[in-house]
Amino acid sequence: MPENKSRPPQEQPWENGWAPDTSRTPGTRRLWLAGGLAAATIAACVVAITVTERDGDGMSGKASASGTAPGLISFATPSANGTTTPKGKTAMPYAAAASPTPLKESPTPTPTPTPTPTKPPASSKPAKSAPPVESAPKPATNWRSVRSASYPDRYWYVGSGDYVKLAPVSSAAARQDATFALVKGLSNAACYSFATADGGYLRHRNFVLRAELDDGSSLFEKDATFCPRVSPYSGATMLESVNYPGRFLRHKNFQIRLDPYEYNGLYAADSAFRLEGGLA
Repeated sequence: MPENKSRPPQEQPWENGWAPDTSRTPGTRRLWLAGGLAAATIAACVVAITVTERDGDGMSGKASASGTAPGLISFATPSANGTTTPKGKTAMPYAAAASPTPLKESPTPTPTPTPTPTKPPASSKPAKSAPPVESAPKPATNWRSVRSASYPDRYWYVGSGDYVKLAPVSSAAARQDATFALVKGLSNAACYSFATADGGYLRHRNFVLRAELDDGSSLFEKDATFCPRVSPYSGATMLESVNYPGRFLRHKNFQIRLDPYEYNGLYAADSAFRLEGGLA
């Protein structure tokens, strides 16, 4: 029985005393494998072509209106406004979400026209002009004469030196000099001032009453202002000085003076005067 030797390594066949088998053609096994793989590939292609032609004949009448061949993924044709409108189910469900539908704008409210007031037809008659504005009548001057309560026939009278005395009045000139305009007090509107016909006023100077023109001073205004007080004589008035309270106008020796008040009948009689209408 021959001795079995192990196959020597192929890296050194000749050195180990081993020779290759020359009884068969080299590479025969590989050729058979390659031929079998080629035959199987050809058979599979023939079967696939046959099946495809059969299915194409049955599906020829079902072509889509868009002309797209079956078995291919079709995309919807974009609409005129640029948005995609898929029909039925689509292989890409997110396509519709990619192009949101534009919101409709709310209609702008139409403003309500404001009615225009119509002008009344012009009258053929001429318009009446407004009546002329009448000026307010000037207040009448309050002319007064000052009569003595103790000597009823005597009045205040501007005599010589512009001093005021108590005298009877008979002539027209004397009546003019015995008439005064009773106005509001120059320094106190609640009191009296006596204006003369020539624009002056009666004032006390050195406690003697006389007629002078107004010099605009505060002293003049106070000297020419007298406040009425109640007299013991019925219908009579006492006149107290503004700047000398407690002093009243009275006549002494028929001269009008400004003297302090005295608690006696003579002083009460000499300081009582009645304001009557003007003599002029």
